[in-house]
Amino acid sequence: MAASPVQTLAVAESLTSGGLQARIGRISGASNFFRGGITAYDLNQKVKHLKVNRAAAKKVDCVSLAVAEQMARGVCQLFGSDWGISTTGYAEPNATTATPYAYWAIARKKKIVASGRIDCPGCKRAQAQDHISQSVLHLNRSTYGAICAMNCISG
Repeated sequence: MAASPVQTLAVAESLTSGGLQARIGRISGASNFFRGGITAYDLNQKVKHLKVNRAAAKKVDCVSLAVAEQMARGVCQLFGSDWGISTTGYAEPNATTATPYAYWAIARKKKIVASGRIDCPGCKRAQAQDHISQSVLHLNRSTYGAICAMNCISG
């Protein structure tokens, strides 16, 4: 009997600054399914590498559910992966928000299969980044299909 093909994963991050990639990289056997990732803070890099719509992203300072979804689809294309995960948001209060938050999305090839928002009231920058990285993995275990079935994402 032939083995099931490995489902591959890639990650596009902004505010989590590689934290999600680091968590995935700690998983035993990650080299069998994790293709890699990109941390793209800048609008130009999101457009260039992840094919984010420049005009729409500029209007929302690159922080919206639509941008997260474009990033998830774009990272699948960039790395040739089956699955893509993305995060974008604000890791600390600023002129537009009093509470850190992030939008996240998960794509299977070109289709968004899950997305949402995580709020981090009272969190400092590093706390928000850690909380969002961990939450994206934990909240979406059932969405990862074959990757979860292989027990690759366990915590």
